Amino acid sequence: MNAYDIPAEPLSFSEEIKKSRFITLITHTDGLEAARACVQQARRDHPAARHHCWAWVAGAPSDSQQLGFSDDGEPSGTAGKPMLAQLMGNNIGEITAVVVRYYGGIQLGTGGLVKAYGGGVQQALKLLVRQQKVPMLNFSLTCDYAQLAEIERMIIRFHGQLLQSDFVQHVALTLALPHSQVAGFAQNLTDFSRGALTLAPLK
Repeated sequence: MNAYDIPAEPLSFSEEIKKSRFITLITHTDGLEAARACVQQARRDHPAARHHCWAWVAGAPSDSQQLGFSDDGEPSGTAGKPMLAQLMGNNIGEITAVVVRYYGGIQLGTGGLVKAYGGGVQQALKLLVRQQKVPMLNFSLTCDYAQLAEIERMIIRFHGQLLQSDFVQHVALTLALPHSQVAGFAQNLTDFSRGALTLAPLK
Protein backbone atom coordinates (compact mmCIF):
# COMPACT_ATOMS: atom_id res chain seq x y z
CA MET A 1 0.00 0.00 0.00
CA ASN A 2 1.89 3.00 -1.29
CA ALA A 3 1.20 6.67 -0.58
CA TYR A 4 -1.32 8.34 -2.88
CA ASP A 5 -2.86 11.75 -3.48
CA ILE A 6 -6.24 12.82 -2.15
CA PRO A 7 -8.13 16.11 -2.72
CA ALA A 8 -7.09 18.79 -0.23
CA GLU A 9 -10.24 20.85 -0.83
CA PRO A 10 -13.42 20.72 -2.93
CA LEU A 11 -13.37 22.01 -6.51
CA SER A 12 -15.96 23.10 -9.06
CA PHE A 13 -15.22 23.49 -12.77
CA SER A 14 -17.83 24.70 -15.28
CA GLU A 15 -17.90 24.84 -19.08
CA GLU A 16 -20.49 25.21 -21.83
CA ILE A 17 -20.50 22.77 -24.78
CA LYS A 18 -23.07 23.28 -27.55
CA LYS A 19 -25.45 25.12 -25.21
CA SER A 20 -25.27 22.42 -22.51
CA ARG A 21 -23.65 23.46 -19.24
CA PHE A 22 -21.39 20.89 -17.60
CA ILE A 23 -20.36 21.45 -13.97
CA THR A 24 -17.68 19.12 -12.61
CA LEU A 25 -17.65 18.81 -8.82
CA ILE A 26 -14.67 17.16 -7.10
CA THR A 27 -14.87 16.21 -3.42
CA HIS A 28 -12.73 14.28 -0.93
CA THR A 29 -14.74 11.21 0.15
CA ASP A 30 -13.24 8.64 2.52
CA GLY A 31 -15.33 5.50 1.98
CA LEU A 32 -18.40 4.46 -0.02
CA GLU A 33 -20.87 6.06 2.38
CA ALA A 34 -19.21 9.46 1.99
CA ALA A 35 -19.10 9.03 -1.80
CA ARG A 36 -22.84 8.25 -1.98
CA ALA A 37 -23.60 11.24 0.25
CA CYS A 38 -21.58 13.46 -2.09
CA VAL A 39 -23.68 12.37 -5.10
CA GLN A 40 -26.92 12.98 -3.17
CA GLN A 41 -25.69 16.45 -2.19
CA ALA A 42 -25.00 17.28 -5.86
CA ARG A 43 -28.57 16.23 -6.71
CA ARG A 44 -29.93 18.48 -3.97
CA ASP A 45 -27.74 21.40 -5.06
CA HIS A 46 -28.71 21.04 -8.74
CA PRO A 47 -32.30 19.73 -8.81
CA ALA A 48 -33.05 21.21 -12.25
CA ALA A 49 -30.14 19.49 -14.02
CA ARG A 50 -30.95 16.74 -16.55
CA HIS A 51 -28.10 14.41 -15.51
CA HIS A 52 -25.91 13.90 -12.43
CA CYS A 53 -23.24 11.49 -13.68
CA TRP A 54 -20.60 10.33 -11.24
CA ALA A 55 -17.48 8.28 -10.63
CA TRP A 56 -15.59 7.58 -7.45
CA VAL A 57 -12.44 6.02 -6.07
CA ALA A 58 -13.66 5.93 -2.48
CA GLY A 59 -10.48 4.40 -0.98
CA ALA A 60 -6.92 3.75 -2.11
CA PRO A 61 -6.46 3.74 -5.93
CA SER A 62 -5.38 0.09 -5.73
CA ASP A 63 -8.59 -1.03 -3.97
CA SER A 64 -10.97 -2.20 -6.71
CA GLN A 65 -13.76 -2.67 -4.13
CA GLN A 66 -13.94 1.12 -3.72
CA LEU A 67 -14.63 2.00 -7.38
CA GLY A 68 -17.99 3.05 -8.82
CA PHE A 69 -19.58 5.03 -11.66
CA SER A 70 -22.94 5.88 -13.21
CA ASP A 71 -24.11 7.34 -16.55
CA ASP A 72 -27.36 8.56 -14.90
CA GLY A 73 -29.46 8.32 -18.05
CA GLU A 74 -26.80 9.21 -20.61
CA PRO A 75 -26.02 6.49 -23.22
CA SER A 76 -24.15 3.58 -21.65
CA GLY A 77 -20.41 4.10 -21.38
CA THR A 78 -20.43 7.79 -22.34
CA ALA A 79 -20.18 9.44 -18.90
CA GLY A 80 -19.32 7.47 -15.76
CA LYS A 81 -16.71 5.22 -17.36
CA PRO A 82 -14.60 8.01 -18.95
CA MET A 83 -14.87 9.96 -15.70
CA LEU A 84 -13.57 6.97 -13.70
CA ALA A 85 -10.78 6.45 -16.23
CA GLN A 86 -9.54 10.00 -15.56
CA LEU A 87 -9.57 9.46 -11.79
CA MET A 88 -7.73 6.13 -12.01
CA GLY A 89 -5.17 7.51 -14.45
CA ASN A 90 -4.15 10.16 -11.90
CA ASN A 91 -3.34 7.80 -8.98
CA ILE A 92 -5.73 9.69 -6.77
CA GLY A 93 -7.87 8.17 -4.03
CA GLU A 94 -10.74 9.06 -1.68
CA ILE A 95 -12.29 11.16 -4.44
CA THR A 96 -15.74 11.54 -5.98
CA ALA A 97 -16.41 13.39 -9.23
CA VAL A 98 -19.96 14.42 -10.14
CA VAL A 99 -20.62 16.06 -13.51
CA VAL A 100 -23.94 17.91 -13.55
CA ARG A 101 -25.41 18.57 -17.01
CA TYR A 102 -27.97 21.24 -17.79
CA TYR A 103 -29.20 20.16 -21.23
CA GLY A 104 -29.09 22.84 -23.91
CA GLY A 105 -31.17 21.14 -26.60
CA ILE A 106 -28.35 19.99 -28.89
CA GLN A 107 -27.32 16.31 -28.83
CA LEU A 108 -23.57 15.74 -28.64
CA GLY A 109 -23.41 12.13 -29.85
CA THR A 110 -21.55 9.38 -28.01
CA GLY A 111 -18.07 10.72 -28.86
CA GLY A 112 -19.04 14.22 -27.82
CA LEU A 113 -20.43 12.99 -24.51
CA VAL A 114 -17.31 10.96 -23.70
CA LYS A 115 -15.21 14.05 -24.43
CA ALA A 116 -17.46 16.34 -22.38
CA TYR A 117 -17.66 14.14 -19.28
CA GLY A 118 -14.11 12.75 -19.34
CA GLY A 119 -12.71 16.11 -20.39
CA GLY A 120 -14.49 17.95 -17.58
CA VAL A 121 -12.91 15.67 -14.98
CA GLN A 122 -9.53 15.95 -16.72
CA GLN A 123 -9.67 19.77 -16.60
CA ALA A 124 -10.82 19.77 -12.96
CA LEU A 125 -7.99 17.45 -11.90
CA LYS A 126 -5.46 19.88 -13.39
CA LEU A 127 -6.80 22.58 -11.05
CA LEU A 128 -7.19 20.35 -8.00
CA VAL A 129 -5.17 21.08 -4.86
CA ARG A 130 -3.85 17.73 -3.58
CA GLN A 131 -2.26 16.35 -0.47
CA GLN A 132 -0.50 13.04 0.04
CA LYS A 133 -1.96 10.28 2.20
CA VAL A 134 0.35 7.66 3.67
CA PRO A 135 -1.61 4.49 4.52
CA MET A 136 -1.10 3.56 8.17
CA LEU A 137 -1.61 0.30 10.05
CA ASN A 138 -2.54 0.21 13.75
CA PHE A 139 -0.84 -1.98 16.35
CA SER A 140 -0.89 -2.57 20.09
CA LEU A 141 2.30 -3.02 22.08
CA THR A 142 2.88 -3.66 25.79
CA CYS A 143 6.22 -2.71 27.32
CA ASP A 144 7.88 -1.92 30.63
CA TYR A 145 8.18 1.67 31.85
CA ALA A 146 11.95 1.55 31.36
CA GLN A 147 11.51 0.72 27.66
CA LEU A 148 9.02 3.47 26.88
CA ALA A 149 11.40 6.32 26.00
CA GLU A 150 13.28 4.25 23.43
CA ILE A 151 10.06 2.95 21.88
CA GLU A 152 8.74 6.52 21.56
CA ARG A 153 11.97 7.47 19.75
CA MET A 154 11.55 4.48 17.43
CA ILE A 155 7.99 5.52 16.58
CA ILE A 156 9.26 8.96 15.53
CA ARG A 157 12.20 7.45 13.61
CA PHE A 158 9.86 5.24 11.57
CA HIS A 159 7.38 8.09 10.87
CA GLY A 160 4.68 6.56 13.06
CA GLN A 161 2.15 8.03 15.47
CA LEU A 162 1.54 7.20 19.13
CA LEU A 163 -2.27 7.10 19.36
CA GLN A 164 -2.81 6.08 22.99
CA SER A 165 -0.85 5.25 26.15
CA ASP A 166 -2.35 3.45 29.15
CA PHE A 167 -0.17 3.38 32.25
CA VAL A 168 -1.04 0.39 34.41
CA GLN A 169 1.24 -2.39 35.66
CA HIS A 170 2.92 -2.17 32.25
CA VAL A 171 2.55 0.47 29.52
CA ALA A 172 -0.08 -0.43 26.91
CA LEU A 173 0.49 1.48 23.67
CA THR A 174 -1.62 1.90 20.55
CA LEU A 175 0.42 3.11 17.59
CA ALA A 176 0.12 3.63 13.85
CA LEU A 177 2.91 2.94 11.38
CA PRO A 178 3.18 3.60 7.64
CA HIS A 179 2.69 0.36 5.73
CA SER A 180 6.21 0.59 4.29
CA GLN A 181 7.83 1.04 7.73
CA VAL A 182 6.27 -1.90 9.61
CA ALA A 183 8.97 -4.47 8.82
CA GLY A 184 11.81 -2.13 9.82
CA PHE A 185 10.10 -1.10 13.05
CA ALA A 186 9.36 -4.73 13.99
CA GLN A 187 13.00 -5.71 13.41
CA ASN A 188 14.26 -2.79 15.51
CA LEU A 189 11.81 -3.70 18.25
CA THR A 190 13.03 -7.31 18.25
CA ASP A 191 16.67 -6.22 18.39
CA PHE A 192 16.05 -3.66 21.15
CA SER A 193 14.03 -6.03 23.39
CA ARG A 194 16.01 -9.18 22.46
CA GLY A 195 12.81 -10.74 21.17
CA ALA A 196 10.70 -9.97 24.25
CA LEU A 197 8.40 -7.37 22.58
CA THR A 198 6.18 -7.91 19.54
CA LEU A 199 3.64 -5.82 17.63
CA ALA A 200 0.04 -7.03 17.65
CA PRO A 201 -1.96 -5.87 14.60
CA LEU A 202 -5.29 -4.12 15.24
CA LYS A 203 -8.16 -4.32 12.78
